[in-house]
Amino acid sequence: MELRGMAAACAPQLTLRLRSDLIPRGAVQHDFVRTTRGDWRPVFVEFSSRNKEHGQYQIEVEVHSHVDGAVAQKWVCTFVILVPRRDATLTEIHQIFLSTHKNVRVMADDASIARVTGGDGCNLDVTARNAGIAHVDLSAPQGKIDMGFTTIAWDEELIEVDLPAASHCHPHPSQAACLVNAAPEAGAQRQIRLFALEECMLGRFELVDPEADVLLSHFSPDGQDNNGLTRRLSGRHAVIRRGPQGFEIEDVSRYGLLLDGVWPGKHKPVALRLGMRIELTASIKGIVVLSVTAIFGHGVILHRIDQGARAECFYLLLPEAQPSLAAHAAAPNAAALPMLFHRNGGFWHLDVATGKETALAPATALDKLSGFARHNRFASEPYPECWIIRTEGAALCDSGMLTV
Repeated sequence: MELRGMAAACAPQLTLRLRSDLIPRGAVQHDFVRTTRGDWRPVFVEFSSRNKEHGQYQIEVEVHSHVDGAVAQKWVCTFVILVPRRDATLTEIHQIFLSTHKNVRVMADDASIARVTGGDGCNLDVTARNAGIAHVDLSAPQGKIDMGFTTIAWDEELIEVDLPAASHCHPHPSQAACLVNAAPEAGAQRQIRLFALEECMLGRFELVDPEADVLLSHFSPDGQDNNGLTRRLSGRHAVIRRGPQGFEIEDVSRYGLLLDGVWPGKHKPVALRLGMRIELTASIKGIVVLSVTAIFGHGVILHRIDQGARAECFYLLLPEAQPSLAAHAAAPNAAALPMLFHRNGGFWHLDVATGKETALAPATALDKLSGFARHNRFASEPYPECWIIRTEGAALCDSGMLTV
């Protein structure tokens, strides 16, 4: 995807967001970066029609320009990708594309003659059959004429849209992320994994097509082991959600779980309480052991109390939920962590002392925020140390031009 015609006053780096059923997980985000020549470096976007019916699929595009971490300008467009039949030939694919994207068609059939002269900004489809003659006059006195072989590429016009006057758009929207500590000290975790979901599924770690949101592995004295005992965890082992009595956990696994040493029964939600010990599994103890270390109105914090205690802990937050400054129950290891919440599509830090809210993004200087130790950075994926592969889809005066 190539970007052209953007105003020189826009930011040197623009955020590109795409949403479509053809994109894995339904959405993807990239960045357009301005080169030293003043143009924009093209972006390569992957999509797939595997297991999709043939027909038309929309791809929604947003391009954002950020100033001081906030969205200052926004352009949008929607274009259509035509997924052909599985047995379609390349010629048929080109013909279908031409019929939908060429705005001038010149056809001569059965010894007839068709003519077109001049033209301004025309995409031409010229066809002559059965001794017909199609005559195209490209001798216009002025203007540039581009001729070439047919390729499946076209231009889409980006339309700039107004932003609300009091916009608080998040500079880096995400439902799952991670805080990475390059040099953890005194009981701190290397990864603090953040999730903002109505229901958060806990399950077995898988590199390819995991079924869960929180991916758990067994930790031995030698470190993380994604095989061995980890394979006794179910792909979908337990779910944590907000229920009528607060946050609750429900066993949906094959091998069960223990809550304070007791199996609650399958598909029987149990309210979480501070200090509760969550052990996966019920049949083999010690594969994964978690503890509820904080319960807020907008989420919970879980710490590992097994061999993986130094590796990771988890924030399970409600999406679009504002935290309360009232006192809350928390264990000492959770009380030392920063107050985080999710709003406007992304994660935020709240300074409890001053009430200041700061959006979390890869460019945020975390060491200047309360509760953060040195050497911390924000990663836009919950498992940045791994390459998780998901093959299914488990912002009018000025305008730019987007070439697809």
